[in-house]
Amino acid sequence: MIKIFTDKAYVTEKYRKIIFPLLLDLCYLKNLDISKSYVLVDKIDESDIVVVPVDINYFFKNKETNVLLDFIEKGNVNHKQVWLYSGGDFGKTLKKNVFTFRLGGFDSKLNIQTFIFPSFVSDPYVALNKAFEALPKTNLPTIGFVGHANNSPLKWIKELLLFLFHNLNRFLKREHTDYQFFYPSGSRRFYFLKKIKKSPLIITNFILRDQYRAGAKTIEEKEGTTLEFLKNINNSPYTFCLRGAGNFSVRFYETLAMGRIPVVVDTDFRLPLNDLIDWNSHCLIVSGKNIVNELIQFHANINEKDFIKMQISNRNLWLNTLNRVSYFKIFHDFFKSNSFV
Repeated sequence: MIKIFTDKAYVTEKYRKIIFPLLLDLCYLKNLDISKSYVLVDKIDESDIVVVPVDINYFFKNKETNVLLDFIEKGNVNHKQVWLYSGGDFGKTLKKNVFTFRLGGFDSKLNIQTFIFPSFVSDPYVALNKAFEALPKTNLPTIGFVGHANNSPLKWIKELLLFLFHNLNRFLKREHTDYQFFYPSGSRRFYFLKKIKKSPLIITNFILRDQYRAGAKTIEEKEGTTLEFLKNINNSPYTFCLRGAGNFSVRFYETLAMGRIPVVVDTDFRLPLNDLIDWNSHCLIVSGKNIVNELIQFHANINEKDFIKMQISNRNLWLNTLNRVSYFKIFHDFFKSNSFV
């Protein structure tokens, strides 16, 4: 059991959308499994860890940085580990004595006290109203993709202007996130997908969009594009995954949740629980330069039994490790066993 101290003044409906994800299950949803591993205490000296209650971006946006820093200092003075959550596409790792949880970032630049959250997606098979089934291996690999991929000069310019906008805001201290180099993800997706589609040794199941979610606006349109997206993953043993604005891919986790095999381009990302999970046994991480040959060779070298086994393993990985409750239960054991507490 890990004992948590936090500022309960933030544990209200007002802050629910930006609450530290562990506190969502512990304080709002009252999850019984989480309550077996974590408990809130009223006094800091009774705690094992101190949790900053909300996304740290809240304090920067509202010019309350001193509140954040005072809370961190309070934990440090009392010799407690401090956990904080940096949300959004970019995130920020503070140069403080803290443990930072975030969705992405560059592995080569993140310290050892930065931990990656999975994107906590809902079970896609609930939306599809069906059960998981592994796909058999075929002679040629079939890879799917539904999403935004656009190689127009106008799109590239828009992404460049957005990049410059964020950097200007960082320089002016209006935005407190780690620096990002220019990466036009829409153009890069188009480039990689085009290379894959040219190969006669790969079957492609691509639906390319010029706009996010095909420009869907109504509830019905959004439901339709979501179902099309999920059916594409379900019907393709491999799914192409590439980072978006931030250096992580939500599609990567949706693919694992559906028990399919992500083909993910290495962009110096860090994956969740990388000390515990052998990620090479769950996905194909490709360099980008040789993506076509790497996929063809991987498919040729995996036998039918292991192909099925990998899909089942990926579905179980999501069920037992990568959803929000499971992640924090496993992190509890990891934290305890590594003598952090």
